[in-house]
Amino acid sequence: MNPIPRLILLTLTIGLLSACQTSPRKGPVVVDRSIGASSSNYRPVTPPPVVIEEIRGDAKGSYTVRRGDTLLRIALDHGQNYRDLVAWNSLTDANDIKVGQVLRVAPASAPGERPATGVTTSAISMPPSDTRSTTAPAAPKKPLPVAPPRVVDARPAEGALAPAVPSVAAPALSDEDKVSWMWPSEGKIIGTFEEGKNKGIDIAGKLGQRVLAASGGKVMYAGSGIRGYGNLVIVKHSNNVLSAYAHNRAIVVKEGDPVVKGQTIAEMGNSDADSVKLHFEIRQQGKPVDPSRFLPSR
Repeated sequence: MNPIPRLILLTLTIGLLSACQTSPRKGPVVVDRSIGASSSNYRPVTPPPVVIEEIRGDAKGSYTVRRGDTLLRIALDHGQNYRDLVAWNSLTDANDIKVGQVLRVAPASAPGERPATGVTTSAISMPPSDTRSTTAPAAPKKPLPVAPPRVVDARPAEGALAPAVPSVAAPALSDEDKVSWMWPSEGKIIGTFEEGKNKGIDIAGKLGQRVLAASGGKVMYAGSGIRGYGNLVIVKHSNNVLSAYAHNRAIVVKEGDPVVKGQTIAEMGNSDADSVKLHFEIRQQGKPVDPSRFLPSR
């Protein structure tokens, strides 16, 4: 075989092999980085839930026992019978309450309901940060045709009776308005109501002088279990209103007795006091109010 053709064939073979080993040149790649561009790899990032803490004090209808409290005083300050507090809180001993203990001081609104206190947390999931919207804008609504106003003859037909004017009901009376008051005893006023200092009025008198129920009701407490009041009578007049009569020498009614306005309930004295006097209070929902606002002038 002629050596020249063999040399040409070998040269062509080497050239083809070199071409196969050379990497092809790639053209420029254009990437659309705009927000509106669609991408199968796009994943919206959802931030972690935000936790909001709600800090509450005593829940409505509950009370946290503080140092120096007694069940009787807690009941008086909330306008309740201490026996109800015993029942609502399943207490075996009315004298055994502890600082920090949470007591129900109002009837439960639902069976088994208990007072709740403390800190509650709730998680709120935030929407993803993707600002794209796939909802097409709604087409503007066409205004509805407006019918022309109709003229109505409001005059009654001949011989017809004119419509009666509706009567306006009188506003309902509150518990305070339903209670009729009188002075619980005769005597000079030696102490007036003062917010945060004197929770009622003080009436001077003679030892053994009659103390009268200032209004009708039911004896809620009769005893000497509240420090600073001596021999005390508490009369409940409505769901929200009660009266208290303190420092008596003797009590002539007992717990649970119904009383009428003007009935003798005690004898004036100086128990747990520095002089003979009657300390008289009116309380609305357990809060002391000025008795002079309710008692008749004299």
